Amino acid sequence: MGDGETILAEFGDIVTHAPMKARARVLALIVVGCTAVSPSVLAHHAVQKVFDVTKPITVTGTLTEVEWLNPHSYITVEAKDAKGAVQQWIFELPGPAALRATAISVENHALKPGDLVTVDALAAKDGTPTGFVSTLHLRDGRTFDLTKRASHAQ
Repeated sequence: MGDGETILAEFGDIVTHAPMKARARVLALIVVGCTAVSPSVLAHHAVQKVFDVTKPITVTGTLTEVEWLNPHSYITVEAKDAKGAVQQWIFELPGPAALRATAISVENHALKPGDLVTVDALAAKDGTPTGFVSTLHLRDGRTFDLTKRASHAQ
């Protein structure tokens, strides 16, 4: 009946169990698969959970850092607040596929530290100087609408 152990169950049914080594291999593959996938799955979140979709903000300042990551990239912008003090804002961008669809990628250098930018975003629910970018305006006149996958710089 194969390599498994065959036993006669209580009601006369024949039950075959996989050998212990085979079960251990399957369990090991499941554990390895889950740990390989979990970091990106755990890092991903719903925009509505972190950002307030009813609270749009606009920030103008100097782009100081661009982090090209998956599932989301980030930009850091230094901007002056109402009192003239410099405040550091961190903005989350959509994933790589959405960025490429709008002609923003690490390969084309569309975003560079030192660029003057205006960011339209959704404010963070916790009140920190963070947001989720909806539109990005560059000093050279290009505008990137990140809410539409198929849009391009205008």
